[in-house]
Amino acid sequence: MSKRKRQKDRLSGSEIARFIDQSLLKPQATESDIIKLCKTAIKYNFYSVCVNPYFVPLCNALLKGYDTKVTTIIGFPFGMATKDVKVYEAKQSILHGADELDIVMNIGAAKSGNWDYVGEELSEIISTTKSAVHKVIIETCYLTEEEKIVATKIASLFGAKFIKTSTGFGTKGATIKDVKLIKKIVGDRAEVKAAGGIKTLSQVLQFIKAGATRIGTSAGVEIIKEAYSGI
Repeated sequence: MSKRKRQKDRLSGSEIARFIDQSLLKPQATESDIIKLCKTAIKYNFYSVCVNPYFVPLCNALLKGYDTKVTTIIGFPFGMATKDVKVYEAKQSILHGADELDIVMNIGAAKSGNWDYVGEELSEIISTTKSAVHKVIIETCYLTEEEKIVATKIASLFGAKFIKTSTGFGTKGATIKDVKLIKKIVGDRAEVKAAGGIKTLSQVLQFIKAGATRIGTSAGVEIIKEAYSGI
C-alpha cells in the first residue's frame, strides 16, 4: 500500500482538490454560472468540472491549457434513453471537448434483469469513445445488494475506469458501505467515484479512506476552504 493511501486523513487542501469533480448539473444553470464554475475550478485546481452536455464546448474553451478536465453526463439521470441515443450523445460530447464521461447505466434494464442489454450498451458506448475516461453510474439507491454486485462486475468487465455510486438525483447518494463493496469487487481493475450528498471535508476523507479515488460534489469550494482552514 502506498504512503498516500496509508495517510488519507492527512491530505492537504491541494491534494483533496485533485479528488474532486466539481459538479453543476442543475437544469436552471446559466452560462454565467458555468463561467463561474470554471473560474473556481481553475482557482482551486479541481480534477474536473462535471456539466450537462450542452455546456461542454464552453467549458472546453474556458479550461483549455489548465489541468482541470471536462466531465459530462450520458443518459442522465435515469440511463433509460435508447442505446443508439446514448452512443450518439457520448460521441458528440467527445467531439465537443469532453475528457470524461459519466454514463448512467440503464437502471430499468438492470432492475428487469436484462444484464446482457446493460453490458452491450456500456460496451458500445465505451468502445466508440476510447479517448475518454469512462465512469459508469450504477445508482446504488435503486439496487439490491446482488444487483450492485452484478452491475459493478459488468461495468468493469466492459471497460469502465470508474464505478460511480450515484447521480445525486436519486433517493439516496453515496454510502461508505457501497463504496467498500464496489472497491472489494473491482480491486485494482477499476476505481470508485463516490457522489451524491457529499458536502463536508469529513465525508470526503471517509469516502477516500473507504476506497474512493474521485469525489463528485457541488460543494467542492466549501470542502476545500474547510481543508485549508484546518478544521
